[in-house]
Amino acid sequence: MKKRKPIRWGSIADTAITYLLLLAVGFVFFFPCLWLILASFSSSGSIYSFQGFFPSGYSVDSFRKLFTDTAMYDYPRWFGNSLFIASMSCLFGTMLTILTAYCMSRFRFKSRKALMKTTLVLGMFPSFMGMTAVYLLMTQFNFINNHWGLILIYTAGAPLGYMVQKGFFDSIPNTIDEAARLDGATNFQVFCKIHLPLSMPMIVYTALTSFTWPWSDYILPKLLLKTKDTWTVAVGLMSLGETEFSRFAAGSIFIAVPIVILYLCLAKHLISGNVAGAVKE
Repeated sequence: MKKRKPIRWGSIADTAITYLLLLAVGFVFFFPCLWLILASFSSSGSIYSFQGFFPSGYSVDSFRKLFTDTAMYDYPRWFGNSLFIASMSCLFGTMLTILTAYCMSRFRFKSRKALMKTTLVLGMFPSFMGMTAVYLLMTQFNFINNHWGLILIYTAGAPLGYMVQKGFFDSIPNTIDEAARLDGATNFQVFCKIHLPLSMPMIVYTALTSFTWPWSDYILPKLLLKTKDTWTVAVGLMSLGETEFSRFAAGSIFIAVPIVILYLCLAKHLISGNVAGAVKE
């Protein structure tokens, strides 16, 4: 006869408390999202008609007007502008960040440590400190009301955050590089055929962060984009009046759609990159 294991009430209590805390934290983060979704279906459109936290009536008119009533608030155009700016910034910013991190991790050159310290210090300053200088530069280069001006700024600022990617490249053993060079591979071949497959999780992370920053940014587009047809979603939604709150909520919900789609498309590479590109020792 097997002895029945004694019930560990302490372990059960710890597990129950842990799950209760997780549920409480999850509710704190989920409730604003639920409230925003319900607010987007408000029939009155104004936040002042809410009964407490929730709307007094529900309707889908806010979603219909969001894409059809474009005389004053052209949400489809703003959405397209944001998608173009974020996609181009993601593409170029990811390339520059990965290349910068790889060079700082794998190559040794003069003033390397000084450059790393300088970029680390510069990254501590908030970006809005240079808004005046950025505006003057964009004026001189005729990039006001130009989406490529924003793309240039986002792309140029992306490599400053290369330290996380550099730490990932530092974790890859140098013996892999040496084995590839003994087989006659060049530095470029080592990077493309070995490090890129191995670093796919970090590339996905970099792409996601490079996309979400320009997608949700408000300060720079507000500073550089002056006409309504060039606005991004963030600037356009902030221009809505108080009586258009349900439309604001509906537009805010659609902002999350591209990020969710991008994550679902790239999530599988977070795991596959851990085993791709390895060499046999």
